[in-house]
Order: sequence, then structure tokens, then C-alpha cells
Amino acid sequence: MRQQVFQFFSKVLAQVQHPLLHYLSVHRPVQKLLRLGGTAPGSVTEKEEVQLTTVLCSKIQQDPELLAYILEGKKIVGRKKACGEPTALPKDIASHRDKDCSHDGAPARPQLDGEPCGAQALNSHMPAETEQLDGGTAESNLITSLLGLCQSKKSRVALKAQENLLLLVSVASPAAATYLVQSSPCCPAIVQHLCQLYRSMPVFLDPADIAALEGISWRLPSAPSDEASFPGKEALAAFLGWFDYCDHLITEAHTVVADALVKAVAEKFFVETLQPQLLHVSEQSILTSTALLTAMLRQLRSPALLREAAAFLLGTDRQPEAPRDNPHALYAHLIGHCDHLSDEISIATLRLFEELLQKPHEGIIRSLVLRNLEGRPYVAWGSPEPESYEDTLDLEEDPYFTDSFLDSGFQPRAKPRLAPATSYDGKTAVTEIVNSFLCLVPEEAKTSAFLEETGYDTYVHDAYGLFQECSSRVASWGWPLTPTPLDPHEPERPFFEGHFLRVLFDRMSRILDQPYSLNLQVTSVLSRLALFPHPHIHEYLLDPYISLAPGCRSLFSVLVRVIGDLMQRIQRVPQFPGKLLLVRKQLTGQAPGEQLDHQTLLQGVVVLEEFCKELAAIAFVKFPPHDPRQNLSPAPEGQV
Repeated sequence: MRQQVFQFFSKVLAQVQHPLLHYLSVHRPVQKLLRLGGTAPGSVTEKEEVQLTTVLCSKIQQDPELLAYILEGKKIVGRKKACGEPTALPKDIASHRDKDCSHDGAPARPQLDGEPCGAQALNSHMPAETEQLDGGTAESNLITSLLGLCQSKKSRVALKAQENLLLLVSVASPAAATYLVQSSPCCPAIVQHLCQLYRSMPVFLDPADIAALEGISWRLPSAPSDEASFPGKEALAAFLGWFDYCDHLITEAHTVVADALVKAVAEKFFVETLQPQLLHVSEQSILTSTALLTAMLRQLRSPALLREAAAFLLGTDRQPEAPRDNPHALYAHLIGHCDHLSDEISIATLRLFEELLQKPHEGIIRSLVLRNLEGRPYVAWGSPEPESYEDTLDLEEDPYFTDSFLDSGFQPRAKPRLAPATSYDGKTAVTEIVNSFLCLVPEEAKTSAFLEETGYDTYVHDAYGLFQECSSRVASWGWPLTPTPLDPHEPERPFFEGHFLRVLFDRMSRILDQPYSLNLQVTSVLSRLALFPHPHIHEYLLDPYISLAPGCRSLFSVLVRVIGDLMQRIQRVPQFPGKLLLVRKQLTGQAPGEQLDHQTLLQGVVVLEEFCKELAAIAFVKFPPHDPRQNLSPAPEGQV
């Protein structure tokens, strides 16, 4: 019988042309009718209930004033009394309301005069009888009904309820949006459900399973059935689907509702629910929560929620960092996790930062890198242009570059005979930069030439696509085209690369002693950074010929010292070339994966060779970044 009643009144309200819902004798029975629905998912009348909510949300979208009538309850009465408004409904309100409607049924816009107690336009014509409604929940019966239907096991019912809620929060009237935020539990209830779904997931989720579950959408929260299943997959898909729905709500909702929803997500979900897991002492909790956060960032699209997520993770401080300062608490923990005793936690956290670097928000790259490069304090003050490559790197003063090392074969290939060619704007020619990276690894440590593999040309092709994508993402940020000129009157300040670059450089300096998967992730993050077209990032990460200030290190100087360490270790590994070639074949699946002595070292050498080719390709596609007239010096004979 309830199904028949729901169907009848849904059709009546949908087909009637005369405005009815503002009448007390109509909207009160509609409120009671909504409360007749099932209180738990699985009600036999779910289909009919969602039809009724569809009609109501459609009417509210056409006339936002109706929102207050549908959600009216005892809290509204209390607010009107506190504001000194009359508690009796004028007899002629219906006639005035009807006159406000034009002949084609389009309602007049409500007046938006402000009042201290709320949205006057929506409350001024509100019925204010003091009778208590059933259960005292009439003020939010439509919201609670929609949220309950969103959790239905029937996918079509849940999807329709989500569409209806989206229709409700996207009302065009600022007064209606304000009423929805201040006088209904809409935003808190949406975020509460998000927190419940997060807590319902098992704590033993594998980060690989989380990363593999891509393409989860609120319109299709369940992954395709033919994919491999794993414990907790259904709960994970439900959580990611609802998070995607929250992100979509924030994008489509009225600004007032979107701001309130973003604030609720930040406070209730990010800070109260997610942060304790990221700061937990349990490695499993850290691992799972970090992987989940990475998956959320991957599908996050709303600019407002992205800003809040960046502030939550990195803080809001934009001043240059100092080695001994106290950064944002969570940011400090994440930096520490990049250099964690657990390699899995380090890899998961580095993936998180790599995902952050791909988001279209300037504050992320500014907080991580750019704020420390402003003013170019990494450049030596008053230093003359280097006369040779040796002067730039100060190889004679480096403990790794001993006479025996230089005699080992590194010298002829790693040091071009000529000083770097420069163009009219002082930038190093692309040929010299590319050759500096390609020739950095000595010949006895190179193996890619012995196998039919994709070489430098493939890296150039891939780097070009990634650079174009990155450039289009940052095009609206107004970055300068050339480095900031050094100001001799500016007081000199000690350079600190920042906590993020410091941990990356530290990890890079240990590439010969770290697991293969960790090395891949470190070099992947550094490659993402090098792609950014900011002149300071380009100069600091990709120009081997800058004259560094005392005590400073750059990416190239870190690589040079790694090569020096490698040349000393090569002497202690018997049959090094053969073993290195075998390890490369194992990594590409061309040889059985038998365990070898010095396997970590050999795998690190392979990664190092490929990383130098990747950096050379990035430098090539980025140069000249803005001026096609840039002069290019011819490559030395025998070099690229």
C-alpha cells in the first residue's frame, strides 16, 4: 500500500502545474510521507521513495524558495521567534506567492536582503506553527532520506539518489544555499558517511591493490567484475566512489555549499580521521593510509578541495625553509617517511609526492621547491664564469676524484674539452648539457648499447609529451621566462635546498645501496620535478655548469659524486661488465632471475645509466624553452 501511495503522490506533484508545495496543507503531509519510507537500506519502497525525492528536488531547483518549506521544522520556529518575526502565517501569503509567479510557471527570484538570523527571503514567508512534528526530524527529512537512499544496495536507486542530492546542493539561489548549510545537516552528514566508509575498510589493504583499482567513479563505484578480486575490494571501491562523489559535489554545488563541504571534509575527514593514521606508529597503518591518500589525490578534480588537501599535507608557510626549522607537523612526518627504515613506506610516500606534483595547484610546487630557490641563493656571488668544466665541478678538491680514479677511464668521456658554449642570454647550450648527462656514466658501466633496447631517442619522445602536459598545466601561473637577475645589493643568505629536495638528494646519493624499486621511485620523482618549466628549477636541476655557492649541492653534483663512488667500487667487483650485463637482462626479463653477488650495486648502476639518459632527454626538450633563436653549438665529435 505504501508503494501505491508513493507512486500516486509522486505523479500528482510532478504533473500539477499550479504551485502547491508552499501551502501548509501540502508540504506538511509531504514531509510525513517522506518519513514513511524505510529507515534502513533495503526498504521495499526504495524505488518509489527515490521517485518522490526526484520530483521534490526538481521542484526545488525550479523555485529555490521551496527548500525552506520542505525542510521546515521546529528549529526554524525557534529561529523565527528569536528574530522577533511573527509566528502566524498571513492569510494572503498564498495569493501573494501566486502573484510572484509568471504566467509560464517560472517563479520570481527571492529577495536577498540580509538578516542577522539567516536567509530572510526564505524565512519571511515560512509557516511558523509551533506544533511538534513526528520525531523532531522534519527539518531534515529530505536530506536524511536522500542520504539513506544513496546507501542502497540497488545501484540504480543509489545513483538516482546521488543525482537528486547533487540537484539539491546546486540550487542557484544564494539564500537557499545559505539555508541548506545553516539549517540542515547536509554537509556534516555527507562527510560523516565518508568517514564511516573509510573506517569500514580493512587495515591490511595491499598498496599494490589500492594502486591497481583505478577508474572508480561515483556513477560506477564498483570495479569491473572480471578484474582480480582481493579482500576489502568492495569496501575500498565504495569509499573511493563516495570520495569521488564528494569531489563532484564540491565542483557542482553552489559556492556557499561547496565552501561548507570543503571545510567539513578538511576538519572531519582529513584532520580527525586520516591524519591519526598517517602519524600512527604502526607501519601497516602508515602504509595503507598513505596509499589511500595517493589514490584519492589521483582522482581529485575540485580546485577548492585540492587547495585544502595541499594545505593539510604541506601547511601554508611559503617562506624559505631553514635546516633546523620546525615545518608543518604532517609535512615533517611525510618527509621523514621518504627516508624511512621501511622501504615500502618510503616508496609509498614518494608516490604520494609524485602524485602531488602532477596536480594543477601552484602552491604545491612552491611549497616543496620554489620558495627555496627564490633569489637564486644557490649561485656563487661574484664568481667569474668558469673557464673549464673542471673549474665548475672542482673535481680536484673532491675526495672521490683521486689520481687513480681519473686514470681509470672516467676523464676522457666525462669532461668535454671545450668550455660550455653560451648564448646571448647566458644560458648554456643544449648540446653541452645533454652531453654532460649522457657522458656522465663511464663506458665500462654502460650496458644498454649491448642490447636491442629503446635508447635515448625514446626518452626524448616520452619527455616531450610529459613536458607539453606539464607546460599546459602551469601556463596560467605566470612564471618568469628567465632566471631572476642576481642583485648585488641584496644581503646574501645561506642556501638550503629545502627538506623535500634534501631527502631526494640524500636518497639519490645512496642509489648504489638501495633496492631497485626504491631507486625507480626516487628517480621518477626527480624527473617530474625537472619537467617543470620554471627557470630556477631548470637551472638548479638541469644546468651542470652553474657556479654553486660554497656548501651547496645540485642534482648534477650529487650524480658526479655517485659516479666517483661507483668508479672506486668497480675495482672491487670481479667480472663487473659481464655481471652488469646479466643483471640488465634479468631486469628486462631476458635472463633467469638468479641471485648474484653485488646485485643491489649492479641494479643501481642500471638505474643510474637510464636516469642520466632521461635527464638528458628532459634537458633537450626543454631547451630553448622560450626563444627559437637560441644558438646551439655543434656537438663535439663522437658525441650526441
